[in-house]
Amino acid sequence: MLVIEDNNDAAEWLAEALRFSGHEVSVAFDGASGLAKARELDPDVILCDIGLPGAIDGYAVARTLQQDAVLANAYRIALSGYAQPEDQERARNAGFETHIAKPPDLGALVRLLAELPRR
Repeated sequence: MLVIEDNNDAAEWLAEALRFSGHEVSVAFDGASGLAKARELDPDVILCDIGLPGAIDGYAVARTLQQDAVLANAYRIALSGYAQPEDQERARNAGFETHIAKPPDLGALVRLLAELPRR
């Protein structure tokens, strides 16, 4: 699993919580390094903040992942402080399969991860 989140504390907290739940987790702190790490690791799940700094925001990450022959199989989850229906639709249109509001409910996230279909 890969967490792409520019807030270092939030990224490390989420990664540690997911590791405690039995997941292998890597972290990247911006879109460019997130894409590079995704190509290196070929994760099953990518949790990505939408509001990443720089030219590659979360929407660009999702579009790039969706168009990559290998990485398109990764389950893409958007993390965002914006969770209105139009925000969720924009995330889906960019290539995310699920949208989770920040801060994430860890119990709900762990349940979601347990229910994901194997790819």
